[in-house]
Amino acid sequence: MTEENDGDGTNYSVPPVHRAFTLLRHIAAGGRCNNASATSRALGINRTTLIRLLHTLEAERMIESMDDGLSWQLGPGMIALAADALKSRDVLKVARPVMSRLVAQLELSSHLGILDGTEVIYLLRETPNSHLISNVREGSRLPAHATTIGRVLLGWLPEGDIERLYVGDALKTFTEKTASSLEALTAQITADRARGVAWSSGNFERGIGSCAAPVFDHQGRTVASINVTGPETQFTPDTPLALRIEEAVKAAAAEISAALGFTEQP
Repeated sequence: MTEENDGDGTNYSVPPVHRAFTLLRHIAAGGRCNNASATSRALGINRTTLIRLLHTLEAERMIESMDDGLSWQLGPGMIALAADALKSRDVLKVARPVMSRLVAQLELSSHLGILDGTEVIYLLRETPNSHLISNVREGSRLPAHATTIGRVLLGWLPEGDIERLYVGDALKTFTEKTASSLEALTAQITADRARGVAWSSGNFERGIGSCAAPVFDHQGRTVASINVTGPETQFTPDTPLALRIEEAVKAAAAEISAALGFTEQP
């Protein structure tokens, strides 16, 4: 068999690419590479090559330094790639028809988003047949602390992660209802989690209301959040319409979660 006809692809392998993926998997699994010599031995990568790979991956935003190059974690470039890959994966395939029915039921716009650091990346948008539709499009990034999807995703993070995300950062205010401090944000998301949804009546944009709920995978991880948005007048707390919206959003998020294999524990 000639090299061109080698069906297993071995002769087409590129060792530096293999080494780069070995390193990425190591970092993704929690390996911080703070000892280059030990990491080099553990991964079977030459120490000089390892250092070059680290700085190349950092330049491509696949990883980022946590403490001036002494240790590393996956970076926003890798997260964005994962988000792009997610578009063709289960959660979006499952969510789109559910969100479409939700939009038809409530005549409000609906979105699905994931968390990227302190931002939400919006991956899906479904809109009603109306001139009053959301201007948040697929691929948009918005601040997590000021949006219902973001507050849901922050609220279901492991304990301590929110403080690490926002340490030393000022929270930008968009309206008088936006949480402007870590303490205010923590109070908001604690209430959100207790209720099972996040509510906004002009928290991010005056005149716009929103309600969001979490989407869980088969391991009980919060993999996304969905919301509905529309005129603020329809999101007045504890009115019959607001309660109808809340139940519909919860039901849609639960349907998506169940399709992903999530079984709610008692």
